[in-house]
Amino acid sequence: MDFPVANLIKDSYERFPRQMKVAARWLVDHPTEVALLSMREQARRARVPPATFTRLAKRLGFDGFEKLKKVFADSIRGGSESRVGSEEKLLVQRDVEGDGALTIKALHGHLSELAQPSTIATLTAAADLMVAARQILCVGLRSSFPAAHLMYYVGSLLGSPTILIDGAGGTANDTLRSIGPLDILLAVTVCPYSRYTMQVAEFAVSRGAKLVALTDGELSPIAKLSEIVISVRTETPSFFHTMTPAFAAVECLLELIAARRGSCALQVLEANEAHLAEFDTYVLRAPRASRKF
Repeated sequence: MDFPVANLIKDSYERFPRQMKVAARWLVDHPTEVALLSMREQARRARVPPATFTRLAKRLGFDGFEKLKKVFADSIRGGSESRVGSEEKLLVQRDVEGDGALTIKALHGHLSELAQPSTIATLTAAADLMVAARQILCVGLRSSFPAAHLMYYVGSLLGSPTILIDGAGGTANDTLRSIGPLDILLAVTVCPYSRYTMQVAEFAVSRGAKLVALTDGELSPIAKLSEIVISVRTETPSFFHTMTPAFAAVECLLELIAARRGSCALQVLEANEAHLAEFDTYVLRAPRASRKF
């Protein structure tokens, strides 16, 4: 969300102490919850002491957290009454339906944000860069690995020059040997952020490659290195985060790339299908949907 206080937090973020950074990220990433929830509940969810929010508010020039909360509430109401109403319902339903149902509703909300015009424009710009690239290197560790692998695997099926920075046999860094200004690095990382992914990103940028970051917000440490930042939400009511929006973002990227590659993508897909058929790879053959690129 962009309004004066959020921009002030972003501008000052690097100067905050560690716990205050956690609280600041909560404010920027959850503006509706800031407007609706008590300070103690927000502190519980952000996993910092409530006093941290009070100190942050004063650091930003407010008398206390309630004054800061009012600014968020006014901005939310000015931007979207309907969203406030839906978020209020979501918070009430936690007690009625339990966290399982609320997780599904949270995912629905996260995915709907990918349909916003600003996100679509970002995905389109990233796809344009990737189609023009000499090679697309993909990196992501731990829970971020499947999204990076999906980009590599399906991208290769479409004939895109995708390379996975994997590390089998300790060879991960070998794939970076040829990276340069004509290349793209897609880096997937979310809080608490992979140190190795950051190192790869810094190296790629130092070689002139363009960085597309798939991460959990503009305050992610990888964002400041990036040509394009694709922001996805990861929080759930559970004890683990979700990578579902990251998967959806990659699938959108792949669809955009396929559309841009047009008949070339279809030819490569047909060749791949023929190759898999030679090895009798699948038990059942899925019906092919007709596609127009």
